[in-house]
Amino acid sequence: MLHRGRESTDGTGDGELTVPMAWLYAEYIADELLRSGDLMPPTSFEFRAGRDALALTVFLSDTEGELSGIRVITQLETWLSLTAYDQPWQEWVRSRLADLAGGTAGREVPDPDLDLAREAWRWLRETELLAPDLNAVPGGAAGGEDEGPKVWTPAWQLGLPLGHLAIHLF
Repeated sequence: MLHRGRESTDGTGDGELTVPMAWLYAEYIADELLRSGDLMPPTSFEFRAGRDALALTVFLSDTEGELSGIRVITQLETWLSLTAYDQPWQEWVRSRLADLAGGTAGREVPDPDLDLAREAWRWLRETELLAPDLNAVPGGAAGGEDEGPKVWTPAWQLGLPLGHLAIHLF
């Protein structure tokens, strides 16, 4: 199991620095999936939104507390279903974070991991990115090239489909 909250990895609680391994590994998986899909520059806010949405999906779907490289391939279908367009992903994230914070998820989640997951969720909810208006009337935009109307969109609403597409392309 990737550990630990406020104690060292050997369980002694001697005040050693704790590394949030589960979150960092989930973020690494998400980063690799997005980079392999080559969907956008890794320095863009859209990439960060996709990485954070995918990392939350990976982290929160790890119900056994054992993120491992071997299980990544077996989890792709789960991640695809969680990030699908017709799924209430944001409600699932809220519920899983609440479960983990309350200890009702059946596993101990170290505070540093949970803190980073909460911070990613906060950023995804509170940050808005300018994106094409997918609900706009086709041909209704007057003006330039292939620029259509744009709207400010919560980062998670851009990141989630990017993460989903990256999983498909993997």
